[in-house]
Amino acid sequence: MINTANGMIPTSSSSANPQSPGLKTYFKTPEGRYKLHYEKTHPSSLLHYAHGKTVTQVTLAHLKDKPAPSTPTGSSSSFSASTGVKSAAARWLGSGNGSRALSFVGGNGGTKSISSTSRIGSLGASSSSNSLTNTNFDGKGTYLISNVGDAIFISDLNSHDKDPIKSIHFSNSNPVCHAFDQDAKEGHDLLIGLNSGDVYSVSLRQQLQDVGKKLVGAHHYNKDGSVNNSSRCTSITWVPGGDGAFVVAHADGNMYVYEKNKDAAGDSTFSIIKDQTQFSVSHARYSKSNPMARWHVCQGSINSIAFSFDGAYLATVGRDGYLRVFDYSKEQLVCGGKSYYGAVLCCAWSMDGKYILTGGEDDLVHVWSMEDRKVVAWGEGHNSWVSGVAFDSYWSAPNTDGTGETVMYRFGSVGQDTQLLLWDLEMDEIVVPLRRCAGGSPTYSTGSQSSHWDNASPLGTLQPASSIRDVPKISPLVAHRVHNEPLSGLIFTQDSVLTVCQEGHIKIWMRPGAAESQSSNTETLLSTSSKDKPLHSSKIGGSSYKQ
Repeated sequence: MINTANGMIPTSSSSANPQSPGLKTYFKTPEGRYKLHYEKTHPSSLLHYAHGKTVTQVTLAHLKDKPAPSTPTGSSSSFSASTGVKSAAARWLGSGNGSRALSFVGGNGGTKSISSTSRIGSLGASSSSNSLTNTNFDGKGTYLISNVGDAIFISDLNSHDKDPIKSIHFSNSNPVCHAFDQDAKEGHDLLIGLNSGDVYSVSLRQQLQDVGKKLVGAHHYNKDGSVNNSSRCTSITWVPGGDGAFVVAHADGNMYVYEKNKDAAGDSTFSIIKDQTQFSVSHARYSKSNPMARWHVCQGSINSIAFSFDGAYLATVGRDGYLRVFDYSKEQLVCGGKSYYGAVLCCAWSMDGKYILTGGEDDLVHVWSMEDRKVVAWGEGHNSWVSGVAFDSYWSAPNTDGTGETVMYRFGSVGQDTQLLLWDLEMDEIVVPLRRCAGGSPTYSTGSQSSHWDNASPLGTLQPASSIRDVPKISPLVAHRVHNEPLSGLIFTQDSVLTVCQEGHIKIWMRPGAAESQSSNTETLLSTSSKDKPLHSSKIGGSSYKQ
């Protein structure tokens, strides 16, 4: 049980979470306390073997419409739980799949037994005794999809039960990334990428309706390495407004564009890559081929990819330390730049498409401006690699005396230091370096970065790593240790913040005042789309809250 008197989880209680001894169950912000509401985990008995060398990601999927009885794959819809990635309602948590240091072994979960298991070829589905047939599944709900070891787990976000309601096991490889399509009208809406390079697409609703039965209707892409036989999947996403198109990134620096409505077995032959260091796009020869195109982005692993909210731009980050931003429809490099040090592991867009967050092995959160096409701020506060970043589109800046209004952003980051950091970004308040005089030190001023930076970088230019003296620094508003294990990502929802550790344990932190209303209105967790939420502007002051 949670001891609310001192905000600590007692280690001596038999009901305490064994993964979280001695951690506080709340953290403070200027608008109030965020409280640990409940947790999700994976029953260890459902894991077929130790899940070393896997990093848990989490996808949030919201099924709102009940399908017609005669149409098991009827329409579904969802709202994005991320900021700036329209297709991810569905934002997968965690990245860094191409990094050796992101591999951990452990986790002991619960002890729920499997009541039935079925397999189809190398892919099977198994359900725990807590089946959906006992929970009156009606085609609606908000679900968490997470990968641990050789399994995909599906949990009911609105249930306080820690254990998942379904598990899907893969005997040929480990799932490492997944994505849910909030715009899918029919058919498949869930993508799963494997360490072997294989990709599956399925209907989430069908999987929920067929608990305890064989996995039905799965399409298999890159089967037996027919498209890419040399590297694992690292990141996967639906194309916003792409009518079933999706992009799969691999550890060899290539991305492939597929169409779910085409034959999954339709192989494509692409031209040989002449220069591994240069960006290039190759299209399939035939219109019926699947995948339709190959993008060679870089040498080494692509660790994470993310579309801007409107689908116009695609950001990639990789093992080589570069953020790259592409105009997706024109298939052109727009801008990008190098990290201060090491690989970049994660990225996220602001909902207005003006800023991109990146994090990685330099322990920094980089804020990139699309207007200036360069990094405009560094967030200093993590003590180890940054493994997840996200903007909070549901946060509203508190009102001030109205003497001056400027746009503010709230965003979060998590890292291998087990900490969740919250940041407030107000571009008019950060210290911005003026242009440097020859042989001298830079001068600084406050105000809009656009009025102080040199002219924006030319289109298609990748910026070198910035000097530590040339980039404005921001400090976190909140620093809170939320797990005992390294973290792999976070999601912001209307009522909560979700954090996940690399071993697959998920915590739901309710926003101030949300816990009371959540119990009486479980259907509105994602009832407001982030695209309908305006940016609130105001000015706020506050010190960093260390937990």
